[in-house]
Amino acid sequence: MQALYAQLLVGLINGSFYALLSLGLAVIFGMLNIINFAHGALYMMGAFVAYFMLEYSGLSYWWALIFAPIIVGAFGILLERTMLQWLTGLDHLYGLLLTFGLALVIQGVFQNYFGSSGLPYAIPEILQGGVNLGFMYLPIYRGWVVIFSLVICLLTWYLIERTRLGAYLRAATENPTLVRAFGINVPRMITLTYGLGVGLAALAGVLSAPINQVRPLMGADLIIVVFAVVVIGGMGSIMGSIITGFALGVIEGLTKYFYPEASNTVVFVLMVLVLLVKPTGLTGRAT
Repeated sequence: MQALYAQLLVGLINGSFYALLSLGLAVIFGMLNIINFAHGALYMMGAFVAYFMLEYSGLSYWWALIFAPIIVGAFGILLERTMLQWLTGLDHLYGLLLTFGLALVIQGVFQNYFGSSGLPYAIPEILQGGVNLGFMYLPIYRGWVVIFSLVICLLTWYLIERTRLGAYLRAATENPTLVRAFGINVPRMITLTYGLGVGLAALAGVLSAPINQVRPLMGADLIIVVFAVVVIGGMGSIMGSIITGFALGVIEGLTKYFYPEASNTVVFVLMVLVLLVKPTGLTGRAT
């Protein structure tokens, strides 16, 4: 039973990263209609920014949680202003090819300077150790990752779905001309939305650094699974991405316990089954 609980915990942790990353992808696709294949590379950049802040500036993990999403989000805004904005109205394939190329360039630059091996990033002292729950030993940091990720996901959902700003964002994607008539700067809102989605990826990278180490290809190992999560939940669906991310992490963990050989493919099998039954995803809407 302890092995089962351990795999469930691993599944919840992986689900936290799936949820945060797929949430960022859903925000970008739902608001901007861009399939952002560079998301994994930007997730990796978040982890590296945290590493640089600790090594060269002495700023701790807690500062990295604040500044890494802002720094990488600003980089994402630069990408959107200089490249992605020119793809407005074009087929999704153009955005996919551009962001895929950007991902290869970013990963190649980091791999050239830092190699493929992982760089260690220490768990903050206050989150070290664990708690004996009787039925299992829970590392404090891993419990923190799950709770913090869930809080951020729910706050993002509330911002997009339940606030006036979120209503403006959704309206700007549906009818930008009408929203401009009310004096709202639509291009600026679109740019900030892309920055928000990229910032969520960077935040996931900071959370991942103490667990998975900081590696140039850490995003490439994850991005395909995250795309599968987004497709299952429904492209552009905020709550669908959150629920599906955590659920698939748990399913993956259970599969590792009961049938380890299928743990790497169970997500894609589920994606195929969902698409056969409901091509728009579990919570997606037909357009």
